[in-house]
Amino acid sequence: MKPMTTFTTALMAGVIFAGSALAQEMTLKLGHLANEENTWHKASVKFGEELSALTDGRLKVEVYPNESLGKEMDLINGMQLGTADMTITGESLQNWAPMAALLAVPYAYKSLEDMDEVAGGEIGDRIEAQIVEKAQIRPIAYFARGPRNLTSNRPITSPDELDRLKLRVPNVPLFVDVWETLGAQPTPMAFSEVFTSLQNGTIDAQENPLALIHSANFNEVQKNVNLTEHVRSWIYLTISEVTWNKLSDEDKEAVMEAANRAQEYERELFMADEEKLANTLQEKGMTFVEVDQEAFAAKAKDAVLANVNEEIRPVVEKLFAD
Repeated sequence: MKPMTTFTTALMAGVIFAGSALAQEMTLKLGHLANEENTWHKASVKFGEELSALTDGRLKVEVYPNESLGKEMDLINGMQLGTADMTITGESLQNWAPMAALLAVPYAYKSLEDMDEVAGGEIGDRIEAQIVEKAQIRPIAYFARGPRNLTSNRPITSPDELDRLKLRVPNVPLFVDVWETLGAQPTPMAFSEVFTSLQNGTIDAQENPLALIHSANFNEVQKNVNLTEHVRSWIYLTISEVTWNKLSDEDKEAVMEAANRAQEYERELFMADEEKLANTLQEKGMTFVEVDQEAFAAKAKDAVLANVNEEIRPVVEKLFAD
């Protein structure tokens, strides 16, 4: 191999150090499943604006809502291959990194504050490190999610009333196992297929936070929001490790700073949004049904502990005990 010339060395340095005249330009494509009114989308746009400002327009972000860049699992696979840059994803990552199951353990977090303590603390650091190692995508911020609630066309107040209800769930083994134990008939399905499946009766119910119940217009095909609040969780804004490794140290700092600002912005939107969403869904004809949450939690606990990976079981046991 020939020794590098002075020009070659300078050229490489120019690409590596973002402050030089030869600093690279890049457009990151960020795809997600929510619509334009969702706080995740607004925070994604905010991330792009902040990153562009921090890098004098060299690093741009194109945001693709409504699965228009691909479905969640397709985007994750693309990010691992280097053909996609960014997405918003959460517990689906447990398909690669077992600790990602902790993002959405049924009835493990009693409040938003409890969840923040885990997501922003030592356990959160361990989860993120394993996702980078095992899934080859990098969490750079996290967004809170409203509690997941069960929607249906008949009111459900206890697990005994599920009675093999055909229920759409994400492709998350823990969710499937817990809902089976609770008495439902869970069916993994892509989010984009849920509305039509509810409309034509392929499934009878689904479960999601109020934000997604609203943005997906499930009020048009479901009558009740059963306040199970069975999962409090967070979700990550992520970047492909392939893309990350193309960035200079300076640009990595800019990405993390933009992500931090987007996280703070999303939390402000989230807090204002939850009450507004409940009122809007009721105005659109949905009935909010009080549920025996203790009965759901008691029945879910054994199912959770029986089905979580051995690696995270001690953590889950501690969360239930706290």
